[in-house]
Amino acid sequence: MTDSDRETETAPADELLADMPLPSDPKIIFLGGLFVLALLAAAYVASEIVLPMVFAFTLKLLLQPIFRFLERLRIPRALAALLLILALFGTIVGLGTAISGPASNWAAKLPEGIPRLEERMSFLRAPINTSQQFLQQVENIGATGARPDTAGPSGGAAFVSTIFAGTRSFASGLLTTVLFLYFLLVSGDTFLRRLVEILPRFSSKRQAVDISQQIESDISAYLVTISVMNAAVGFATALIMWLTGVGDPILWGTLAFLLNYAPILGPAVGVVVFLLAGLLSIDTLWQALLPAALYLAVHIVEGETVTPLLLARRFTLNPVLVIFSLVFWFWMWGIPGAILSVPMLAIAKIICDRVRPFAALGHFLEG
Repeated sequence: MTDSDRETETAPADELLADMPLPSDPKIIFLGGLFVLALLAAAYVASEIVLPMVFAFTLKLLLQPIFRFLERLRIPRALAALLLILALFGTIVGLGTAISGPASNWAAKLPEGIPRLEERMSFLRAPINTSQQFLQQVENIGATGARPDTAGPSGGAAFVSTIFAGTRSFASGLLTTVLFLYFLLVSGDTFLRRLVEILPRFSSKRQAVDISQQIESDISAYLVTISVMNAAVGFATALIMWLTGVGDPILWGTLAFLLNYAPILGPAVGVVVFLLAGLLSIDTLWQALLPAALYLAVHIVEGETVTPLLLARRFTLNPVLVIFSLVFWFWMWGIPGAILSVPMLAIAKIICDRVRPFAALGHFLEG
């Protein structure tokens, strides 16, 4: 191999390093790490106000294409924003009203159906008892003198409390979310205009506009695509539950639609829920397993084939970091955090790709 060939091979690597400079000053790395930790601590402590803000911003990106369409129809911005919010929350209230009756009926069936579930899942009793005995032995080995009969919250109650802690906090801030969403729709471009006005160089102004437009375009496309695919999953699930004889297709379709917004966690919960619903309502065992199996098949087709194919042209994300982001934000904010984890990761990648000091991080986030 000649020297010119070696130079040709190393040139792309040199150009890549030049485009993605890595920080070399330890002070910058240390201060940047402290800033990120402080930002995350503030987001955790002030979750009651930060979470509605982030959720409102995400809803704004989801509704932005429809808002632009209403603007082209020369509808005033304030009226267009009000119509969108009324349509969105009217749909939510309508669905809630439609599924409240079936949900109450299933909740009433559950206490009576627990003995039936125990009987039908008796083949799992032996491994469950073995696991409980093993865990009890481990707990006894690691005990530090605590009394075994000390009263405390049961594992199930603690788990449910952990799952829905963030959800209750978000529900309490629903009015704040609506308020933020309205003013973001009406005056959201004001922040961009003021930022462009105060930036000193024309290149910086153009970069700010480019980042804003790219975030709006890519994240709106992502959210719209995900919502359409989730609606398709909900429709398919409703059809499955109707055909298999479980009943209440609107309830199960709505549940599948909502669960699909939380990657991995939502479909996993859905499989368990549909398995229990099948065992409670269908006598034959293999038919009782059919709703959960068909729902899992629909999710695999949608989540592993159709949706990645539709989103690949926009951006790809590192799947390992998607899992880390899901777990972290679920720990921070509960179920709303799990729903927002992927959009926030995508926004971070778009910004990093277009701000030169963070280009290496954007490359690391890429799938």
